[in-house]
Amino acid sequence: MSVNDAWKRSFMRDKVGLQGKLSQIFCSVGFIVIVAFLARMAVLYYYFHFFVQLVARDNLPFGTLAGGYEAGAVAASIAQGRGFSSPLKVLRTGPTAWFTPIYPYLLAGIFKVFGVYSYTSNIVICFVDNVFSAFTCWPIYAIGSKAFGKRIGAAAAWIWVLFPMSLFFSTVWVWDTALSALLLALIVAATLQLRGSERLSSWIGYGALWAAGAMVNPTVISILPPLALWAWWPLRRRLATTGRLVLACSLIFAAGIAPWTVRNYVVFHTFLPFRSTFGLELWLGNNPLVPELWSRNLHPNDDALEAAKYARMTEIPYMQEKQHEALFFIRTHPGDTMRFTFHRFLDHWIAMWVFPSDIWNRISLQTKLGILGNCAFPLLSLAGLVLAYLQRNETAVPLASVMLFFPLIFYITHTSLRYRHPMDPIMLVLAVYALAYPVTYLLKRFADLEARIPATHTTE
Repeated sequence: MSVNDAWKRSFMRDKVGLQGKLSQIFCSVGFIVIVAFLARMAVLYYYFHFFVQLVARDNLPFGTLAGGYEAGAVAASIAQGRGFSSPLKVLRTGPTAWFTPIYPYLLAGIFKVFGVYSYTSNIVICFVDNVFSAFTCWPIYAIGSKAFGKRIGAAAAWIWVLFPMSLFFSTVWVWDTALSALLLALIVAATLQLRGSERLSSWIGYGALWAAGAMVNPTVISILPPLALWAWWPLRRRLATTGRLVLACSLIFAAGIAPWTVRNYVVFHTFLPFRSTFGLELWLGNNPLVPELWSRNLHPNDDALEAAKYARMTEIPYMQEKQHEALFFIRTHPGDTMRFTFHRFLDHWIAMWVFPSDIWNRISLQTKLGILGNCAFPLLSLAGLVLAYLQRNETAVPLASVMLFFPLIFYITHTSLRYRHPMDPIMLVLAVYALAYPVTYLLKRFADLEARIPATHTTE
């Protein structure tokens, strides 16, 4: 063998080794999380340097995106020593169960250290939300890898790095949105890993994770029954020995939500395990003044008469009255109710309540591109789910459960891309699978074809 041949072989070995190392790095979830964090810090810097400084420095007003709306008001009350109370701007209305406690207390801790509604607090809150958003790459990778293979998991996680909605909500909107997306993705990832497991510690952790999710965003409870049942189903024939796993999980979950439930019973003298606001949310989407989706202007934070009524009646009677009014409207106006519900269904999935074809000729190119993106994402997610089902992929069941059950509450109340965002990690994994499937299929067909060609020549 000549020196030149030896050099070529050495070069090829080094090249293959380098490619392997680069592939290993780029498929490393830790590396992806770091890049996602750096990308969000760049967006955060741009947002605060070029936008927020031009609007406000200190004493951010109640009711702004930066102020956190009701969440910010409750956090300010906690930080100022008035307890978990007063969710409306300016008015001090007493104890509240407008939210479950974790996120408002997180904001309150930041307010306590860096100042209530201060510019610094705003930066710290957005920093924390961006950390939550960056870490969401981890469960996205885990879900994709478990369901469809590591390449799909890595591709979905990389897309999340610059996923527009994740960048927007973690930077601009002070709410539990980014944390909810992280927790829901963690719950789904844990469900896929837990299926059929008989480890007691895993089921205990699973119950704790559900409790944390419920104490941040109670809407996640809508998917608890199908996901927990799917995780347990392979163990159903050994109920006598595995019942302790379900019992331990249930007890940990109950223990996790018990302090908040007890607090609400002591304060409001009624059983209230999560939030008090369902009556108001239902009424905002179902009353005679709803235009097409919900009556935003009647929210107590935007309507002085409703705010005064809320303060006068106190929270629980006010919410009960609103629920009664909403149910009466639903019974007496079934046609309007169905129309509003259909509009909210469209708005949840494509961010608009009319069909794109109805307005296509009257909108700008930029708006058209936005609509195409908003329509393509859920359609690709649905395609990925259908493909998973047709491939008899068992993970199609929990993924479909998220798509089916999580949005139900919003169809009957009101919708926003912010409310859908906790689903976005799961939708993204499915969308990436839908995009990758035809490529994988074609590569497999070409490989099969190449394998048959030599065999044909040999036969001849």
